[in-house]
Amino acid sequence: MRRGSLILTLTRRCNLRCSYCPTVKDGWPSLTRAQVARAFELFAERGGGDVKLFGGEPLLEPELVEEALVCAEKERTVRRLYLSTNGIGLTPALLDRLAAHPKLVLTLSMDGRPDDHRRLRRALPVEGTTDAYAHLVALMPKLRRMRRVVVTQTIAPATAAATFENFSHLRELGWWRFNFLPGYYLPWSDDQLGALEHGFRTIGDAIADGWEHGERLYVRNLFTLAPTPFFNTGLVVDSDGSIHATNVGLSSSLDGLLEATRVGTLERPPTAAELQRAAERVPAMLEREVAPQVLASTQAVDQLLTAFCERLYPHYLRDRQRRRSVA
Repeated sequence: MRRGSLILTLTRRCNLRCSYCPTVKDGWPSLTRAQVARAFELFAERGGGDVKLFGGEPLLEPELVEEALVCAEKERTVRRLYLSTNGIGLTPALLDRLAAHPKLVLTLSMDGRPDDHRRLRRALPVEGTTDAYAHLVALMPKLRRMRRVVVTQTIAPATAAATFENFSHLRELGWWRFNFLPGYYLPWSDDQLGALEHGFRTIGDAIADGWEHGERLYVRNLFTLAPTPFFNTGLVVDSDGSIHATNVGLSSSLDGLLEATRVGTLERPPTAAELQRAAERVPAMLEREVAPQVLASTQAVDQLLTAFCERLYPHYLRDRQRRRSVA
């Protein structure tokens, strides 16, 4: 049986205002613990699979994250629980809790070198908001010991020329499990696209060389496939309890699609067929709603990421075969 995906937007709130992120929405409600539990129940009824926790910033709602951890652990139909975060809300005690969870995969987003990270991730001037870069670096000893933790290297148009340098810096910090995320639904110039292509090619060469020399390196992008760039499809529960076939409505520039993609609520969920029909309409919606230059840029960076993966696959397969032969 084909497994599905449950995408939970726990909250639209965030404690950062990243220059390339379109997803923050002030004034929206967050889910409740009861709604999180109901979403897991509904997902289990439909066969289960992987659950992804998004925001905003999910760790601004620690009780909801805890509810999801409990539900995922006891629900046998849940294979993996993915938590994506900027990391500001992480503490040593929480990392211990996450490390002990049998299904949790923690994904932390970083831009790379401290100057780039701090320049692009503007913290809100409120009490309790810390330097995201320094906070994560301080936690690296614990993070390096976790079995399932991935760093997402975000690549904005403004830092495309430093793509490889930022990757190298993240490796120096001790990261070896990577996910690469170029800025989607943003305008890219030809020079920036050329710099991104060069950066991906150089990173690919470094990873292939690392595999040849027996280094531990993991690239999540090799194992993911989505029908639309950046956004997720599946059973998508927004922070107000509405259900969609995609989370394209997270983007402030695409929030006009919220009603068009809405197919129900947790109280009145859609059928699997209704979800599927709604998902099939999404590519055409994006063609209509996204500005031509932005859509062309999105397609271009997605093609560059795809080419990066295609070049890496033969090297990955050789590395896997080599590891099997010595096991």
